[in-house]
Amino acid sequence: MHSLEQTYKTTVVPALKEKFGYKNMYQVPKLVKVSLNVGLGKALKDPSYLEIVSDSLEKITGQKPVKTRAKKSIAGFKIREGQVVGMKVTLRKARMMDFVAKLLSFALPRIRDFRGLDKKGVDAHGSLTIGFRENIAFPEVKSDEIEKVHGLEVTITTNAKNREEGVAFFTLFGFPFKK
Repeated sequence: MHSLEQTYKTTVVPALKEKFGYKNMYQVPKLVKVSLNVGLGKALKDPSYLEIVSDSLEKITGQKPVKTRAKKSIAGFKIREGQVVGMKVTLRKARMMDFVAKLLSFALPRIRDFRGLDKKGVDAHGSLTIGFRENIAFPEVKSDEIEKVHGLEVTITTNAKNREEGVAFFTLFGFPFKK
């Protein structure tokens, strides 16, 4: 059993049952999935950048990313329908737990000038979104091996019913929020 699963069962479940008055453990929010997303933005014209982002996401997650394509053309942004505009990876079960453990113990502490996550990052459905300006916060990405640094967005989805439950869940799980 993963150490995060142990933490969930021994710490998070009892605390949330007491705080929100849940009658059984199946009402307590749990992690559903983790999604990583990279928008290609300015680098739409550079095909090598697509490869760099793909390799980086594959190193970070251990899973091959999926290309996201534009649904419609937007002349102002010079985007055509069907053009690749981003890459995403969705993690579930064991890979999700491994990624969250790595996020908490390695990636967040490696962010420059990190003072904690903002509670506004938790949405109305109890999911947390974290934006990274640099992919080198993750230990698999070596700063001397990469040609270009890119940002990415990590969304941790729970089945919490509202924002308050989500914030309590992530706090008990060990996510460092600002005071």
